[in-house]
Amino acid sequence: MTEQLRLMAVHAHPDDESSKGAATMAKYVSEGVDVLVVTCTGGERGSILNPKLQGDAYIEENIHEVRRKEMDEAREILGVKQEWLGFVDSGLPEGDPLPPLPQGCFALEDIDKAAGELVRKIRAFRPQVITTYDENGGYPHPDHIMTHKITMVAFDGAGDAEKFPESEYGQVFRPQKLYYNQGFNRPRTVALHEALLERGLESPYGEWLERWKEFQREERTLTTHVPCADFFETRDRALIAHATQIDPEGGWFRVPMEIQKEVWPTEEYELARSLVDTSLPEDDLFAGIRDNA
Repeated sequence: MTEQLRLMAVHAHPDDESSKGAATMAKYVSEGVDVLVVTCTGGERGSILNPKLQGDAYIEENIHEVRRKEMDEAREILGVKQEWLGFVDSGLPEGDPLPPLPQGCFALEDIDKAAGELVRKIRAFRPQVITTYDENGGYPHPDHIMTHKITMVAFDGAGDAEKFPESEYGQVFRPQKLYYNQGFNRPRTVALHEALLERGLESPYGEWLERWKEFQREERTLTTHVPCADFFETRDRALIAHATQIDPEGGWFRVPMEIQKEVWPTEEYELARSLVDTSLPEDDLFAGIRDNA
């Protein structure tokens, strides 16, 4: 190959990179791919989800700094680069009716202006492949939905010198493929759930599957299954590094590793945009790119 392969993963908050596509990124890093995580917000309004850390006055008062340190540790574990886009966490509104979003938060930013900041990152890093969330955000957090919106604009805008002038945003560059993370998909959940029950083990997925029926979620098209079972432990260590967000004894870690590797040894993606020819299904985010890199 005459050019370095580069992957950019655009995420809403610190910890999202470790729960969505982390094993894939670690796999590509091991193969010499240059991987950059772009984190849109600092996660300042995220709840402390680890019961062992709830009520800690220092963490509550310094959550922004704490989450940055957690991100640094996860980045080291995964072997990726990481940069902040610099926007403020919108929080997850709750209630009926939902309260208004806080002023100055990421989800209320002008889409083109926010996308311009991502265009700068894309033009500087020059990734052939970008991953992000689908139009539903993976789940309907306002920051996840906003991340989708600005990434779609930036994917095209990085190659558009008229909309985003080179004098302000850097030399134009056109990424070649855009994927949506679809790791939380129903086929995977069903397969692991049934495998656990067949072995006489308790499944953490029963409630998930019932909620799936309740919400009648549309099945996504899983175009790309990346084999990355050898990096599931790395994924989990990176996730646990986000100590304020993850309970190491919680449901994330209740499926024995050997069952995960045997039953579902891949992470899944939905190919949303491609400027290169590729054949579906794929097992590589760089399919159609490697031979021409």
